[in-house]
Amino acid sequence: MTDIWDAIIIGGGAAGFYGAITCANALPRRARVLIVERARRVLQKVKISGGGRCNVTHDCFDPKRMATHYPRGNKALIGPLHRFGVRETVRWFTARGVELKTEADGRMFPTTDDSQTVIDCLQDAADRAGVELWTSAGVEAITPIDEGFELALRDGRTVRTRTVLLATGGTRSTSGASLARSLGHELIPPVPSLFTFHIDDPRIEGLQGLSVDHVEVEVVGEPLANDGPLLVTHWGMSGPAILKLSAWGARELHALDYTFDLQVNWLPGVDCEQRFHKLRADWGKRQVGSRSPFDQLPKRLWERLVDAAEIDPERRWAELSKKKSRALGRHLTRAEFSVTGKSTNKDEFVTCGGVPTDEVDMRTMESRITPGVYFAGELLDIDGVTGGFNFQNAWTTGHLAGQAMAEAAG
Repeated sequence: MTDIWDAIIIGGGAAGFYGAITCANALPRRARVLIVERARRVLQKVKISGGGRCNVTHDCFDPKRMATHYPRGNKALIGPLHRFGVRETVRWFTARGVELKTEADGRMFPTTDDSQTVIDCLQDAADRAGVELWTSAGVEAITPIDEGFELALRDGRTVRTRTVLLATGGTRSTSGASLARSLGHELIPPVPSLFTFHIDDPRIEGLQGLSVDHVEVEVVGEPLANDGPLLVTHWGMSGPAILKLSAWGARELHALDYTFDLQVNWLPGVDCEQRFHKLRADWGKRQVGSRSPFDQLPKRLWERLVDAAEIDPERRWAELSKKKSRALGRHLTRAEFSVTGKSTNKDEFVTCGGVPTDEVDMRTMESRITPGVYFAGELLDIDGVTGGFNFQNAWTTGHLAGQAMAEAAG
């Protein structure tokens, strides 16, 4: 006998769990809601996000302003964020004992600084709502039938449901993409977003862990620029300035095969020529390489840039020629680095691409092509910059999908 469910959610990530919880809570207790997850474990992206702390959302309560942080899907997401946005997300987690704190850059984390807090909350909420969970249970096919769908699982079982939610994550996962295509959707090809830059350059070699609070970065020859903190890593450059640039330029950088020149301004807003003139007068007897004259620039990086400008670190400021000053100024405000690839932070990555938002009713997350099918999370062509935006997309679209599924199934 075929197992029959009121709603089946494919994908045990943030969007899938939130959609299942919302749906189950809106249905009568006798209703049956199931999460089917291909892997052995659920919520793994929640586990590793934010360095293991889970960046739940962002302190931006205005839907229009919040939507500007999504390189793809920003206009489509304004309406959904009005219906279920940051305020509602914070209220939901707080009501379930997960207090959130806001950091200086707007990112919001659980006060425990432990992603397990969020995982425990979601799993407990799903248990209380009566959601069932099958792991190691991939879905091979979805077939529309009278009053719903039949799902074929890779272990040979078949199940039926009135509604189905696809929340399989970014379309790097061929399973979610193929299921969406089988239901009539034309997917936008996926490319990586939120990645770091691979750079081999003596100016930053061995400086991993060094950070500069505010820099400006741009891709030479492309209309791509951003600013923010920058982190030097053992493979090159990362940090919000780089990650945001990679998100907004995801398709352009993919077309360049991740090989391009990056210009870095280590000192935004600083007039180096004017500052050097003052240093010659005030620090005339001091050696140029003895210390960084800019508070925002770490001494180790300053020493590398002085060396790159071919300045003897023991040369005194009063003896620094205009030619050497100009060379140093270039390395401080227009330093060019050759990027020769991208890197991801272990398994913490995002893709752009997926189901086009114009093929989805963004009020309900229901497919405009195959009624009864819903989408949530990264499988949609919506992706945000770093800072909690991608999780907010998961909560928002998961909630709206779950709510609409309950109304359809009820």
